[in-house]
Amino acid sequence: MPGLAASDNSPPAPAPPPRRLSSPLPRRAPSSPSPSASSRAARALEFAERAAMALERRGEGAELELAMSLHVAAAIHCGLGRHADAIPVLERAVAVVTPPPEAPADGEAEAEAGATGGDDHQQLQPAEPDQRGEEWSLAAFSGWMQLGDTHAMLGRMDDSIACYGKGLEIQMAALGERDPRVAETCRYLAEAHVQALQFDEAEKLCREALQIHREHSAPASLEEASDRRLMALVLDAKGDYDGALEHLVLASMTMVANGRDIEVATIDVAIGNTYLALARFDEAVFSYQKALTVLKSARGDDHPTVASVYVRLADLYHRTGRLRESKSYCENALRVYAKPAPGAAPDEIAGGLMEIAAIYEALGDLDEALKLLQRALRLLEGSPGQWSTVAGIEAQMGVLYYMVGRYADSRNSFESAVAKLRAIGERKSAFFGVLLNQMGLACVQLFKIDEAAQLFEEARAVLEQECGASHPDTLGVYSNLAAIYDAMGRVEDAIEILEHVLKVREEKLGTANPDVDDEKKRLAELLKEAGRSRNRKQKSLQNLFGTNSQRAKKEAGRRWSNFGFRS
Repeated sequence: MPGLAASDNSPPAPAPPPRRLSSPLPRRAPSSPSPSASSRAARALEFAERAAMALERRGEGAELELAMSLHVAAAIHCGLGRHADAIPVLERAVAVVTPPPEAPADGEAEAEAGATGGDDHQQLQPAEPDQRGEEWSLAAFSGWMQLGDTHAMLGRMDDSIACYGKGLEIQMAALGERDPRVAETCRYLAEAHVQALQFDEAEKLCREALQIHREHSAPASLEEASDRRLMALVLDAKGDYDGALEHLVLASMTMVANGRDIEVATIDVAIGNTYLALARFDEAVFSYQKALTVLKSARGDDHPTVASVYVRLADLYHRTGRLRESKSYCENALRVYAKPAPGAAPDEIAGGLMEIAAIYEALGDLDEALKLLQRALRLLEGSPGQWSTVAGIEAQMGVLYYMVGRYADSRNSFESAVAKLRAIGERKSAFFGVLLNQMGLACVQLFKIDEAAQLFEEARAVLEQECGASHPDTLGVYSNLAAIYDAMGRVEDAIEILEHVLKVREEKLGTANPDVDDEKKRLAELLKEAGRSRNRKQKSLQNLFGTNSQRAKKEAGRRWSNFGFRS
């Protein structure tokens, strides 16, 4: 956990024990307290709130004590599972120790404005440390980080990242930009960016942490190894598998030198994943088997980490066509998940069930895949910090329901996933756009034409913003919009969209591609019906979609399109 203390000219000393009440970056919601524990927590909360009220009445001079009381109250709220109630308490705690900016006098303001206007190259200066000292900076840092943790528990990763960023700014102002404790916070913030799938930002922070640890730590330190493991995760997500492998090998060497066998086994699993991505299957099998031997010996045969290696081996053998071995490893993992070792985390088990479900789906056993996803969903339901994961499970269930023809169940699953993503602010991601498109397809099968049109239009707006107008996912939504407009009797709008789609596909794929041929046939049918020929001049769709947003959703003369939709 990142720390904060005043710096001086003395040799670097170990960071003091953390003095904030929040936990490390949350991976799961805490278990519900027992009735007796809840009663004690309620009494503690009452005392903390009474202390805060008394300190607030004292006014100036009691700010630090007030902030600490508010931190305690917020921590109790979180312990009781009432994270939303903790947010305003923490916001108040941060405000108490954050002095308002001083307004300059009129003359000073004019002079400052003139100076600013006359220097186009003026750069922003780093924030200055709070003049009231170390304790104020520590309280502000602790408040922002605890607030970030609480937002993360509610699945609000954008708000969480913003709070962590504020905390990092305060820490850098107090300690300087190259302090080792700043590196810890950089890595902490990078982990949050990874959770939010913001890999470019995570990579920058990881490199910064790695550089600082190189300056202040011994060669091949454990801190550097932790940075490299996170960097490997980021590079793997970005498709740089060779770069990820390099960092993993260096991290593994460090852990071996320090006698950390469990960490070495965990890294071996990650190395196996990277070899698998590089299609180096024999090396991947060796890494997985090496990790499996160590984990079985250290943690026992029924530990979830052992099951996770079984899942990786099952995936590998499925990819290489050895289906009997793949299913055997799936069954081994399921036996572990059915009776896991005490203390196994629900989200760890749910993640394994999701991966096995994906393998069963690929094997064509959709019913078994659905059962596994339902088990995973039951493990995570009711955990606000897992809403993003729950939405992913529901989305996959929606796809499977669609594949087996249960369209009402499919739509309901998609609707629940969309609602969760809206609630946690994930409305501007490519995944959200694809999910809207899938829900629209389910609505088409249920003859909910108006709802399908609205969903396709929203999906189009999201994917244009996140992926661009020429991305295959965006083009697929354009095709679905054309189909739905045709079904609504808006043939001219459908033709205009299909002309754009066909133009882009011809440029990207060539005129002989099957997708291009399919679009040509669809367009030819509409043109024949409209009694005109194809307009080969490239058009902008902005005017069309701008006009569509003003039109009434219900139009006369509807009929179902005679061409299909794209998933």
